[in-house]
Amino acid sequence: MTRRLLVIINDRLSDLVRKGEITPRYYNPGEVFDEVHILMTNDDRPDPEALQETAGKAHLFLHNLPAGRSLFLKSLGWRPWLLRPWANGAVRLAEQIRPVFVRCHGNHLNAFAAREIKRRLNIPFVISLHINADEDLRGRASGWRDWLVSRAPLSMERMNLRAAELAMPVYKPILPYLKRMQALNVRVLYNVLNNDHLRPKTDYRLHHPIRVVSVGRQFREKDPAHLLEAVAELGNVTLTLVGSGPLHNQLRDMARGLGIGHRVEFRTAIPNSTLCESLADYDLFAVHSEYAEISKAVLEALLVGLPVVINRRRGQPVPELDDGIVQTVDNSKLGYLKALSNLINDNLAREALGRAAFSEAQQRYAPLRTEAEYAKVYQCLLDQS
Repeated sequence: MTRRLLVIINDRLSDLVRKGEITPRYYNPGEVFDEVHILMTNDDRPDPEALQETAGKAHLFLHNLPAGRSLFLKSLGWRPWLLRPWANGAVRLAEQIRPVFVRCHGNHLNAFAAREIKRRLNIPFVISLHINADEDLRGRASGWRDWLVSRAPLSMERMNLRAAELAMPVYKPILPYLKRMQALNVRVLYNVLNNDHLRPKTDYRLHHPIRVVSVGRQFREKDPAHLLEAVAELGNVTLTLVGSGPLHNQLRDMARGLGIGHRVEFRTAIPNSTLCESLADYDLFAVHSEYAEISKAVLEALLVGLPVVINRRRGQPVPELDDGIVQTVDNSKLGYLKALSNLINDNLAREALGRAAFSEAQQRYAPLRTEAEYAKVYQCLLDQS
């Protein structure tokens, strides 16, 4: 029997292809399925060949069920009973392909479509969650319009989670949201990363000049400005900033204004495989984030054994970053300057931090381990079907 998986996502996959953020077997961990059908709730038309490795050896099929801004208005702010005509398209697709179950990346319209598939066709579904919507969306809403839009899907979110066979947060700070939403079955399953290209760091001798790398979207909550200010005080240090966003041009201007334009390399995008292969060639990884998360970029740095410097965020700390595997600092010029200076000047401490990170990360976040965990969940659902 052909084993088919239906994956429903809100993302525009063309953006991931453009940025090189492609992870082998991401949508088919453990090669459990023979066919992977990805349904996008938008009008994106990515190149299937560029995405094939995300399905491993399975046949990959791409489908669209556009939602758009008009659906928000037609459904009076995503009222579940008014969304059913739209979700009928997902039900018809599921009737045609007959997946053994459905996985949703995120808990929004995609998970509502999966809930309708289950209600009409009795096909089970799971939801993986990559943010804490209470904090990262509703908690960051600015102005009454953003506040209203962020709260509109609350009833839909709760209904989705209570109907799902399993909710799979990718890190622990999402757990309070799931408790408030009364999710019935919850299991933390960390992101599957690019195992084929993560190369362990074995040599902790400093380069000359010293190489610092920072990876992340460049916007207010992840603004690396204080890191730039710290690097300006360290004459023998180069910084590679990987990413783009609303602050990108401002950061370029800032680097020139600080007189370090020649020591800061801006890379808007690097293929994930290339980035993973290069991480071990840097001396330090430094980043700023106010999100309650352990990002894929930080996980990749930890998995290669790169010493990581990250700020203490406002609000509750991230449990995964509270085990001594990273150097936490105040989000200030002085905070980053002290941490970078100390690690640069203390060879033993720098190597100890990197090796501790590597050891802990391999036990908890190793890609083959996390991939096997997802495959185990999938197999369990298959056995029950």
